[in-house]
Amino acid sequence: MFEYDQSRLNELAALALERAHSGGASAAAVDVSESSGLSVNVRRGRVETIEQTRDKGLGVSVYFGTRRGHASTSDFSAGSIAETVAAACDIARYTAEDPFAGLPEPELLARDWKDPGVFHAWNLSVDEAVEMAQAAEAAAFATSPMIRNSEGASVSVSHGHFVAANSLGFSGGFRYSRHSIGAAPIAQRGRDMQRDDWYASHCNPKKLADPQALGRYAAERALSRLGARRLSTRRVPVLFEAPLACGLLGHFVQATSGSALYRKTTFLVDSLGHSVFPEHIDIVEDPTLRGESGSSPFDNEGVATKKRLVVEAGVLQGYFLSTYSARKLGMRTTGNAGGSHNLRFASRHTKRRDDLEAMLARLGTGLFVTDLMGQGVNYVTGDYSRGAAGFWVENGKIAYPVEEITIAGNLRQMFQDVRAVGADEIVRGTKRTGSVLIGEMAVAGS
Repeated sequence: MFEYDQSRLNELAALALERAHSGGASAAAVDVSESSGLSVNVRRGRVETIEQTRDKGLGVSVYFGTRRGHASTSDFSAGSIAETVAAACDIARYTAEDPFAGLPEPELLARDWKDPGVFHAWNLSVDEAVEMAQAAEAAAFATSPMIRNSEGASVSVSHGHFVAANSLGFSGGFRYSRHSIGAAPIAQRGRDMQRDDWYASHCNPKKLADPQALGRYAAERALSRLGARRLSTRRVPVLFEAPLACGLLGHFVQATSGSALYRKTTFLVDSLGHSVFPEHIDIVEDPTLRGESGSSPFDNEGVATKKRLVVEAGVLQGYFLSTYSARKLGMRTTGNAGGSHNLRFASRHTKRRDDLEAMLARLGTGLFVTDLMGQGVNYVTGDYSRGAAGFWVENGKIAYPVEEITIAGNLRQMFQDVRAVGADEIVRGTKRTGSVLIGEMAVAGS
């Protein structure tokens, strides 16, 4: 699975730091990593692609006071590492000073940390991966004669490990894995064709969906879109399906990230301590959840991570900051160099019985969105406009599918207008949420 073991990665990191010190750097940080993977794609039962990967890399950042230089290499020989460090030093010597550059404060670095348990080996052969993808696609075709075509099914296996270290004495690393399976069938009735897809992803292959069940569900989604209509322009409540609600949470993270804040390219500038959501909304970040893909005892800079309430009772309690962005803002890093960790969007009003059916009942008459297109988000103003498809709901029941519509609003208002969060939670990347009901948005159609 790996050419190098963890102890060897530690030795390579130590060598790079030693070279940086001997080259005159006042501080340095290094990241050494190795990964391997397998990805197969099948379409209509035939293998389309088989890709096997093996990558490794070493990146080093050096500081001469407040001047920073960075260089990287995929060659782990001593000579190549020496040349890479020398290149980073040369860059630093000719780079302008930046008073905010530098390593984190020593007291913020992770010291006694535990392995997050995000590595689960999946020793899948090429033939087994192909068979699994074929099973998912075959199950989709078997769901109905109206499943006439397919964009394919895929299985992906990925393993990796790394070591990060710096001249302040921090050194840490662990093994991780990322596995997934997906299918994208196409339904047809007469001249009407509709496509949909579904996928499952987790660091533990035992927690992936059964391939046949996944294929059937993807087919059912495609079939449910047949006969889609357009809507006339109106203002209605909108229910975002859970995977799309994860996207809304992603917009929140972007709007409260350090780089956007110090550049003032976000509608949430100076929002700390202010109500951003209704009082029933909490957003929790928990990097300590063992076995979850977004877990890590430290961020990309070695800063210790911890569980925190980012939003409490609707009030913004914290940003997502790296060391650099925190210094630009006159604050301290939140341990988010590299992104967020296991964010959960939740309502204090959510009950276990608040499944999708219950959320549709809460929607009443309005739009249930299951697919979004385009990149229509302006983070400076918060304006939001996306192509959409989904279902028109009347009296809490799905009436008919809809397509070729646009939903529009403003993220600041949308966040404040979150009426409910479902118990139908799903994880996408590092974000977890159920379906989310927004009180009112503009829908533009024919």
